[in-house]
Amino acid sequence: MAIADELKAESGETLDGIRDIKLFQAKNGYRFSVDALLLESFISAPRLEKGLELGAGSGIISILLAKRLKDARITAVEIQESFARRAERNVRLNRLSGRVRVLAMDMKELKGVFPANEFNFVFSNPPFRRPGTGRMSRDEERAIARHEIEITLPELVSTASYLLRHSGKFYLIYHPFRLAELVSLLRKHRLEPKKMRFVHSTSAEEAKMVLIEAVKGSGTWLKVPPPLYIYVKGDEYTPEMKRILGVDQA
Repeated sequence: MAIADELKAESGETLDGIRDIKLFQAKNGYRFSVDALLLESFISAPRLEKGLELGAGSGIISILLAKRLKDARITAVEIQESFARRAERNVRLNRLSGRVRVLAMDMKELKGVFPANEFNFVFSNPPFRRPGTGRMSRDEERAIARHEIEITLPELVSTASYLLRHSGKFYLIYHPFRLAELVSLLRKHRLEPKKMRFVHSTSAEEAKMVLIEAVKGSGTWLKVPPPLYIYVKGDEYTPEMKRILGVDQA
């Protein structure tokens, strides 16, 4: 029996397609956003072979990366049992069990599981709101994904630095309003920002997100590519965004 026939959407789930993968998601809970696709498309460098995702959710970023980076082996860590179980099913659905491993655990405990300098790239789409700021969702999955309930920014950066080998790369997408704090923490943990790209809804609006590549133990210099714009006008995607989404541009 084919894996696609064996695995079916459960009650309260949808089966969705994005680019060249399929994905089970909660029908009414937390669902992946464009942030995940932006981060996946930003991760690009030679010899990205052994990766770790901190906060995998449904597994979309790790799965897309494993499809694109044919030599990569990825460990996807997720604290929420419901998400971790769904991520494991999504890995099987996309026939990537030999290359993507899902760990259902608290990322703060990874220092007791892996030795230092274990991975050559780490990536994360972390929660960026402190508890008590913004509207807290009543849905637990959404709340943990958006607010620092289970992990704080300092804990995330410290964990990434510990697990990265020298010259290893840390990729993340974050909100610009905490950018100064983030850069300070990265440099404190020997993660030097090397590339920073701002994401705007349109060319007339301020940045809504920032993509960052930091390198462990690197010298001080920073590259800032042109901004990434999501929409040309209204709800029409830019050509670059269409490529990221896998949307037919014809």
